Amino acid sequence: MADMDCKGCREGYRVTEAQMQRLLATSAFAPDKRVDAETYERRLEACRACSKLEDGRTCRSCGCIMPVVAWLRDRACPLPGQRRWDSEP
Repeated sequence: MADMDCKGCREGYRVTEAQMQRLLATSAFAPDKRVDAETYERRLEACRACSKLEDGRTCRSCGCIMPVVAWLRDRACPLPGQRRWDSEP
């Protein structure tokens, strides 16, 4: 059976910094939907310490681009049974 990497983990597909910035500028990432910068950095530190983080950006547990998702107030670490950070009220 072939290795089933997530789309973002495949060599032929990489989300660029410009694409991430365009996404962060959308209404889905409005200030009221984001955590503060300190919480964001704590979340990313927890991700960087995780063996599931690929290329410093992509979570192999869920396929999300963590430098984008970590901003969202209502998101939590997707690692089953081993969350490294929780959603914010």
